[in-house]
Amino acid sequence: MSWIELIGALISAWAVWLTAKRKPWCWPIGLLSVVIYAWIFVDAKLYSDALLQVAFGVLIVYGWVRWLQNLGDDGLVQVAPLPVAQASVHLLIGAVGALALGFVMHRWTDAALPWLDAALTAFSLVAQWWQARRHIAAWWLWIVVDVIYVGEYVYKSLMITSVLYAGFIVLAVIGLRSWKQAGRRPQTRLETI
Repeated sequence: MSWIELIGALISAWAVWLTAKRKPWCWPIGLLSVVIYAWIFVDAKLYSDALLQVAFGVLIVYGWVRWLQNLGDDGLVQVAPLPVAQASVHLLIGAVGALALGFVMHRWTDAALPWLDAALTAFSLVAQWWQARRHIAAWWLWIVVDVIYVGEYVYKSLMITSVLYAGFIVLAVIGLRSWKQAGRRPQTRLETI
């Protein structure tokens, strides 16, 4: 299993790096990584994470289309603001989703960490939605989620994946800085929100 985990980790890191650089190729590379990781997570009995990969697949297609509609003259995606009220609603939906999924996983599966895994899944979906919508705030949420994921994967002895998620934290900080700088520059094309 570890060689598949290593391949998945490398492809995932490449996709996140491309996202941090605002390059649309992040989406097809990310789609390949979610296919690999869905299989890894089913094998580890992290079913919420496996379901997350399926949801990521759908959001990746959506994000790819959205980004292609919002490229600047430089070929990079333009960032978009996230109103506080909208962010609050999304976080509330994430919390409700975490509780509902946690209950289902606890009650009807042999999931290893049903509540934690469900919470991380729900808030990863919020972060991925924000990423697809080009919001800088996605990077803040990814940092928090990825820190917790590192601990979960160490606990489940998915060491390559835990190192990957530690790297994701670094990439999220790079993405945050890059996207903040891009958000301060004037937009080079009309933006579709």
